[in-house]
Amino acid sequence: MRPEELPEIRHLHLFRDMSQANFETLMASSYAQNFPQGLEMVRQGDPADFLHIVLEGAVELFAQWSGRECTMAVVRPVSTFILAACIRDAPYLMSARTLERTRIILVPASDLRAMFRRDSEFAVSVINELASCYRSVVRNAKTLKLRNSRERVASYLLRQSLLVGGAQSYILPVEKRLLASYLGMTPENMSRTLRTLEADGVKMDGARVIITDREKLTALALPDRLIDGPDDIASTNGSGLPVAE
Repeated sequence: MRPEELPEIRHLHLFRDMSQANFETLMASSYAQNFPQGLEMVRQGDPADFLHIVLEGAVELFAQWSGRECTMAVVRPVSTFILAACIRDAPYLMSARTLERTRIILVPASDLRAMFRRDSEFAVSVINELASCYRSVVRNAKTLKLRNSRERVASYLLRQSLLVGGAQSYILPVEKRLLASYLGMTPENMSRTLRTLEADGVKMDGARVIITDREKLTALALPDRLIDGPDDIASTNGSGLPVAE
C-alpha cells in the first residue's frame, strides 16, 4: 500500500474516529491490488473475506437470479463495499466487477470484526455506516415502488443537477445501461422515457443532460426528502449510483 493512500482511507467516515494505533493495525494486515477492466472480483454467495476500499477506478455491484441481472450500485473513489457481509461473516449478496482499471485496498473481514469488538469508536462508525446503507436501500425501494418510470428518471436527473450545485447541464456519471438497470428499467425503456421527458424540461445530448425547464422537471419528479434524501454519508458506502462530476 502506498503511504499517500493512508490519509484518504483515514478520512472515510468508517475509519476517521478510531484510534490511530488501531487504524495502523488494521491497515498493516490490509493490502492493495490492481484489477483490470471487466474483471469479476466478487461473486454473490461466496464468503465475505474482505472489505473492499475503492481508491481508483469504478466497480459495479450487481445481482443475478434466474438468468436475470440488475445493477445495484456503482462505487467510485474513495468508498467501501460490502461492509454488512464482512461484519456478519455472511455470504456476499451481490457480485462486483470492475468498469475500468481499478485499485482496491483489501481489508481482511476477520480483522475488521476483531477491531469492531476492540475499538468502540470504530464500532459506532460501523453502525452509522450500516444504518446509512439501510436507509439508502429503503429510499431506493420507495422510488422503485412508488414512482413510475418517468418519475424515477426525472427524479434521478433532477437530483444529480442539485448535487452539482443546481447545474443546468452536466454529464451522466454512469452509462445509460447501468442507470436503466439501477432504476428498474430496460435500456430500450430508458431511451423511450428520456425522449418523452423532453416535454417535461430535460433533453439528452449523448451522455450530457440539459435541463431546459427546471419547474416542469421538478413538477414531474416531486422531490421528497423522505425518498430522495440526502443522508450525509450515503455517498461513501457504495449503496447507490455515484453523484455527477
